[in-house]
Amino acid sequence: MDETTESTPARPLLRVVRGDATPEEVAAVVALFAALRSTEPPARRPAPVWGANHRRVRQALPHGPGGWRSSALPR
Repeated sequence: MDETTESTPARPLLRVVRGDATPEEVAAVVALFAALRSTEPPARRPAPVWGANHRRVRQALPHGPGGWRSSALPR
């Protein structure tokens, strides 16, 4: 460590601006913030299917006799 870092005091991470917080109350708030901090990145959500590119491409309509009837059937 440098001599400059040892001689300068570290700034507090939390400071009570108003009110009379007891050391126990400050410790409870610090423990809460420490518990909320996550060490691993959040899980990726899968992309929704309704916005997929393959749904934007239109399929060809069936031709020939009965084509209009088979156009409504699922493929």
